[in-house]
Amino acid sequence: MSSKKILITGATGFIGSYLVRYLLQNGHINLRCTQQPSSSLALLKDAADKVEWVEADLLDVSALETAMEGVQQVYHCAAVVSFQEKGNRNMMKINVEGTANIVNLALDFGIEKLVFVSSIAAIGRKPNDPHIDEQTTWQDADWNSPYGISKHRAEMEVWRGIAEGLNAAIVNPANVLGSGFWKGRTSTGQIFHNIWKGLRFQPLGTSGFVDVRDVVRFMALLMESEISGERYILSAEDLSFKQLFDKIANSVGARPPSIPVTPIVRETAWRVAWLVSKITGNPPFITKQTARSSARAFFYDRQKSLAAFPFQYTPIDKTVRETGERFLQCAKNNFEPDVLSF
Repeated sequence: MSSKKILITGATGFIGSYLVRYLLQNGHINLRCTQQPSSSLALLKDAADKVEWVEADLLDVSALETAMEGVQQVYHCAAVVSFQEKGNRNMMKINVEGTANIVNLALDFGIEKLVFVSSIAAIGRKPNDPHIDEQTTWQDADWNSPYGISKHRAEMEVWRGIAEGLNAAIVNPANVLGSGFWKGRTSTGQIFHNIWKGLRFQPLGTSGFVDVRDVVRFMALLMESEISGERYILSAEDLSFKQLFDKIANSVGARPPSIPVTPIVRETAWRVAWLVSKITGNPPFITKQTARSSARAFFYDRQKSLAAFPFQYTPIDKTVRETGERFLQCAKNNFEPDVLSF
């Protein structure tokens, strides 16, 4: 069993909760995790009492100092994910300044290594080439979402730390699939719920997708490797949203969405969703940002991740099938959040 002290920020979130479980199952018994008073432990359940909890906000340097004491390795998973305009300012502050705080303290405390969870949204785009790899240059353009901008700027803080001597590496997951929160969260789990409920709209774009368990397996391998100063796109497959939605519909026994999201439908849909959210108080199932991004086609190169060390991705068919099975079980229990087994 590993005796190293490991700090995980965002341990109660989607990726963070799977990381906690994976590390515990692989003998890492000295885990310290950050949480906030409002944090839900629903995805950790039986694992929550096996780790040390520290209440720390990413903007509270004093609390982060306490969390960092005696730590050798840091997984920085915590971030705000929002595609609603009213949350942009808070998201930018927490994702960028919070990451800067983690980087600064990692340098001050002489942390052995930091692994930072970024996003494919922080990877650059080419105006006339939809094929993207780790070297694609970031460009300031209207196709960048505020979330993508916040993660790009957060990455810049990590690169700044690396230039100052920090041993660190970055992962850029594609759209992460797996069992988790089904309702009321900005997550792919909500797509399963929406399709099961009868979602009719079918986006026309293409993107990358990856199993959440593959993300944390890669992160753990990256932490234990000698690799530093690198970033890795984590994407098992590129799929059109039609292909993905058809797979999800089949997994939950629902009719596949069949109305193509043309520009007119797209612009109408997010406005209707906004109005419904105002009436119900629930987050809109689609926003202006997500509607427009789902119309674009991008293809993500996974070769660098496959060459880093022995590693294989879970087929998305398997991920969707297992997630659909877990969703149907959770539907019998008021959609209680749950996780997939490794």
